[in-house]
Amino acid sequence: MNAASPSPVGGKPLHLAQLDAAVLQQCMHCGMCLPTCPTYDATKLERHSPRGRIALMRSVAEGGLELGRGFGEELYYCLGCLACETACPAGVSYATLFEEARADVEASQVLASPQRTLVRTLTLHGLFTRPALLRFLGRLLWVYQASGLEGWVRRNQLTRFLPAKLRALEPLTPRVRRRFSDGLIAERERPAVARHRVGMLTGCVQDLVYSEVNRDTVEVLLANGCEVVTPPLQPCCGSLHAHNGELECAREMARRNIDLFEDQAGGLERLDAIITNAAGCGSHLKHYDRLLAEDPDYAERARLWSDRVQDVHEWLVRIGIRPPRVAAPPVAQTVTYHEACHLCHGQRISQQPREVLSHVPGVTLVELPEATWCCGSAGIYNITQPEMSGKLLDRKLCHIQKTGADVVAAANPGCCVQLEAGVNQAGLAVKVAHPVSLLAQAYRAERD
Repeated sequence: MNAASPSPVGGKPLHLAQLDAAVLQQCMHCGMCLPTCPTYDATKLERHSPRGRIALMRSVAEGGLELGRGFGEELYYCLGCLACETACPAGVSYATLFEEARADVEASQVLASPQRTLVRTLTLHGLFTRPALLRFLGRLLWVYQASGLEGWVRRNQLTRFLPAKLRALEPLTPRVRRRFSDGLIAERERPAVARHRVGMLTGCVQDLVYSEVNRDTVEVLLANGCEVVTPPLQPCCGSLHAHNGELECAREMARRNIDLFEDQAGGLERLDAIITNAAGCGSHLKHYDRLLAEDPDYAERARLWSDRVQDVHEWLVRIGIRPPRVAAPPVAQTVTYHEACHLCHGQRISQQPREVLSHVPGVTLVELPEATWCCGSAGIYNITQPEMSGKLLDRKLCHIQKTGADVVAAANPGCCVQLEAGVNQAGLAVKVAHPVSLLAQAYRAERD
C-alpha cells in the first residue's frame, strides 16, 4: 500500500473519510480486543486484529495509505463477529467502521474480477433482492434433494467434476424445507386472549431452510398472548448486503421491509414489537434508523421500526414467559447453548436465550466452553474463507463434544447450517435446534 490522499471512489469521497473523526479516533489501541478476535488468535498478526484493522482504516481515511487490494483482502479476512465491541472499554463502533470500509472496498473495485462480479451480481443483486426468485431456486433445490438425486450424485462421486471451491462447499448445502413460511403461518394468527400485537419476520434463508423454526416462533408467541401478523413473501432484511459493502442495496431492502410491514399491520405504531428469531438479521434490523438517517422519506419511519424490533428471546423475557404445563414426565435432554455472534456481541443478548431454555421441561443446561467464540459461519465467511472457517468449526465441535450434550441450541440460521454440517461430517450424535423450537415442543406437548 502506497501513501496517497483519500481519492474519490466513483466520483464520490470515501465513506471512511466522511465519518466523524471521533468515530475513527475512538480506538485507544489498548489491546483488550486482541484475545477475543478469532483471526488474531489464529495468526498473532497485528493486521489481523481489530486494532490493526482500525489503524488501516484510519490511515486510508486520512490519506496515509492507498485503498488497495491488500486493504480489501484484510477487510474480508475479518469475520465481522463483533467480539471486539463487547471487549472494547472505549465503546468503539467497529460494526460501523467495518461496513463503511467494505463499502469503500466495493466502490473502488480493488478486489474486482469477472468471476467475483458475476457471483455478486447473481446473489446480492439478484437472488437476495427478489424473494420470489429465491423461493423458485429453493424449490428446485428441494426437488433435487427430496427426489434422491442429490444422494445419487454423492454416491457416484459426481461432485468430483465440480470446481475445487464448489466441491469443498457442497457438503454445506442446507436442507431446503418442503413448505416455506407462508405455507405454515397464516397472515394473522390470534390466541384466545391477546395481550400484545406483534409482527413476525421470516427472513430469506430462514424461510427456505428453517421455516419450521418460524412456525415454532409463532406458536410460542401465541402461547404467550401475542397476536401475530406475518406478511407473506418477505424480502431479505439487507444484512448480507450491508456486511458485504452494498450499503445502497441494504437501504433499498430496508425501505421494502418498512413498506411491507406498514401496509400489513396498518402502521408500525399498531405493533408492540417486530419479532426476529435470527441473530444476524436482528442485529442489522435494529439499525435501520442509522441506515436510513439521511433519507427524508424514511428516517422517522426507520426510527420507529428500530424501536419496535425485538429478538424473540428478548421479547419473551420482557413480557414474561408462561411456563409450559407438564401433564406427563418430560423427555430428559442435556442441552448446551452456542451464542451466535450477532446476538451476544451485536445485540448484547446473552442471558435471555438461557432463560427461554430454563422453561423447557426436562432440559438440563450445560454451559459450552467458549460459547461466545465464533463458529466460523459469519454470514458467507464459510464460503469466502473456508480454511479459517473450518478451523473455527473444529474448535467449536471439540467444545460441544466435551459437554456431552444431546442438543446444541443456536439462534441463527448461519450458525445452525454450519453446526449441522460439522456434526454430520464428524458423525456426532448431537441435534442442532433453535431455543424457541425446544420451547414450542413443550407447548405442543400440552395439547397431546
